[in-house]
Amino acid sequence: MRILVIGSVNMDVVARVDHMPAAGENVRGWDLATIPGGKGANQAVACARLGAETRFLGRVGDDAFGTRLRDELDAAGVRTDAVRTVAGCPSGVALIMVDARGQNSIVVTAGTNGRLGPDDVDAARDLVAQAQAVILQLEVPPETVARAIGLAREVGTPTIVDAGPPRSPVDEAVFGATLLTPNEAEAASLLGLRPGDRPPDHLAAALAARGPRAVVLKAGERGAFVAQAGRCEHVPAFDIDPVDTTAAGDAFTAALAIEYVKGTDLVAATRAANAAGALACLRLGAQPSMPTAEEIAEFLRAPTRGV
Repeated sequence: MRILVIGSVNMDVVARVDHMPAAGENVRGWDLATIPGGKGANQAVACARLGAETRFLGRVGDDAFGTRLRDELDAAGVRTDAVRTVAGCPSGVALIMVDARGQNSIVVTAGTNGRLGPDDVDAARDLVAQAQAVILQLEVPPETVARAIGLAREVGTPTIVDAGPPRSPVDEAVFGATLLTPNEAEAASLLGLRPGDRPPDHLAAALAARGPRAVVLKAGERGAFVAQAGRCEHVPAFDIDPVDTTAAGDAFTAALAIEYVKGTDLVAATRAANAAGALACLRLGAQPSMPTAEEIAEFLRAPTRGV
């Protein structure tokens, strides 16, 4: 399998806290760590761990974070010949707080991710054409995402778009994706709604009507909803006690992409993606929590998981 990931790479600065601070509140943090992350890089590492030949198109800064981010991608088996260093610009950084329940709050500064442009996508035309799928997110400029979707369509390569984080105005180009994989908040944003205005199955169906071949909506503890061909099916989540939910959606998207390339039925593919997301919640950090194919298979074989 050949996967090209086009997107963001950040250094995650992670602090554990008992609870998320309210406005003006000072809370004590503990276990501070710097962990490679970024939605694009997370998904690239996840694809490599799942056995795909994975290439990454992105940008890092000429700083210590940039060097480490590239080295960590290389160590994970991701090919980084399309990763460029931007002089005089800091690498992307995400400031992450994780509370006692494993829930997170994230602030992202784009840094060099904002320097990945449409021209960079055009320069990677051969990589797009050679890939069996291109994975994208919305942590790089919208014009870059739009060009990548358009170029992939030109050369006949399917696109899987993780529609996060939400942006305003809406990136209309995302509706040209082969598979669109938002969470509930992102789905509501794409439809111009407030979170909670509609149930997740309605959101998935409404997005599918906008143009993607299929929509797989991530609904956390409620699992996922698959909308395609005028139908919407619910795929239940697995019951776990999360340690850190950071990057669970990235593990989900990567596993979904791998199963899609393999030709797996989309509902079955979503169940495997749910398993990948659940496993990612059981370890601290983004890239370190990405599961292997063997771990997903073992998780799904457990008697309590059902058929």
